[in-house]
Amino acid sequence: MTKADVPHFLDVVDRRVATGPFLATWESLADYRVPDWYRDAKFGIFIHWGPYSVPAFRNEWYSRNMYLADQPEYTHHRDTYGPQDEFGYKDFIPLLTGENFDPDAWAALFRQAGAQYVVPVAEHHDGFAMYDSALTPWNASAMGPKRDVIGELADAVRAKSMVFGLSSHRAEHWWFFNGGMRFDSDVRAGRHADLYGPAQSEELPPSKDFLDDWLARTAELVERYQPQLLYFDWWIHQPAFKPYLPRLAAFYYNRMADVDRGPVLAYKHAAFAPGTAVYDVERGVSATLRPDPWQSDTSVSRNSWCHVESHDYKSGAELLATLVDTVSKNGCLLLNIGPRADGAIPEHEIGLLREIGAWLAVNGEAIYASRPWTVYGEGPTRISDGQFTDGSQVTYQPEDLRFTTRKEHLYVTALGGVRDGRIDVRSLSRDLTLFPQEIGTIRLLGHPEPLQFERGPHALTVRLPERAAETPMPVLRVDPAH
Repeated sequence: MTKADVPHFLDVVDRRVATGPFLATWESLADYRVPDWYRDAKFGIFIHWGPYSVPAFRNEWYSRNMYLADQPEYTHHRDTYGPQDEFGYKDFIPLLTGENFDPDAWAALFRQAGAQYVVPVAEHHDGFAMYDSALTPWNASAMGPKRDVIGELADAVRAKSMVFGLSSHRAEHWWFFNGGMRFDSDVRAGRHADLYGPAQSEELPPSKDFLDDWLARTAELVERYQPQLLYFDWWIHQPAFKPYLPRLAAFYYNRMADVDRGPVLAYKHAAFAPGTAVYDVERGVSATLRPDPWQSDTSVSRNSWCHVESHDYKSGAELLATLVDTVSKNGCLLLNIGPRADGAIPEHEIGLLREIGAWLAVNGEAIYASRPWTVYGEGPTRISDGQFTDGSQVTYQPEDLRFTTRKEHLYVTALGGVRDGRIDVRSLSRDLTLFPQEIGTIRLLGHPEPLQFERGPHALTVRLPERAAETPMPVLRVDPAH
């Protein structure tokens, strides 16, 4: 890519904002509407792949923790690779070979999994760009794989009729390597400051130069790859970013309007004003049905977002239950996987994605293009609202049901399977009148024959065929009488 500078991209931002339709004010951005493609998609794939995939130890924060003396990564690094002044994080980049990176195979797998959008991390906190950048020499096109990973994946994903998005975690780079300034390391040496960055204290607000660079790098991503989803990690909610956020949002929305691609900007905490972007809950859930579309992002692993040698994997059933629960509450699920340093996706993760895809192939009509019902569900299991709640598995009971609608159909998913060959739905009892119509037919998705049912004053009882009762997470389709 031709060399450019920060002022060039800042000028691009301001020119786009000046042309409208959105201005860089919260009042103008309040007119934003979540596009239908996102409301219909429901399920996407998140990807953490970078130099942190090389050591594959503990998690993707290896780049920071290897410079913190009280962290296991520090000792592991010295024992495995040597002192940090002789072998620093930069030295992992040539080992990110990517010889088995096959974007077409990745995209085919994600399509098989039933995903409708794909969101790779374009730059993590470590400052290494996984794309062809004009703003930093530390990028995957020039080093490591020596390929424009993001560009190739964008082409492959769109060729499979999925939506392409991007994630930027650049904001945290302000302080991410500051541990390396406290002892004799290659961070402190200063020769590689373009990679290791300011390495400042978390207590100091980012400088104007850093904030301008952050906005310019984001603009470069938008201009070059036109992502329909732009996701930010948590640190942009810091006060120093506040003047930049409406400017960024207006630029992004206007740029995507130019190419007629409905944009989604996803954020955490209180970074954006409500209604101006899509709220994201990391590794968490919603306890309630939210009025606006939202996103949950989580990983197939409990302990890491990137590839490591000691994953604590979730089961396919748990991941599917998270998907259904999220969708029933007006959300979309962004599910993360972590390729190895060579670009191969681990077999276990391939298996999990195929398991999800097999379930969606039968039951997808209850998910895709669905909308919430009057209530999201019923059952005894209670989930706390908020982030970082999936450290331990939620165990659902057969009485835990989730509801979605599409056209005239109401779908009932039994998160905990079936007990005694039947599903009892209290919300569809005759006395509650949540579903005032007479019920015409009830079918189990994947089975041809209508089911027997009885609608009493306290519950709707649906009898399942013997073999069907063994179906994991069965889905009923309830249709009104005509």
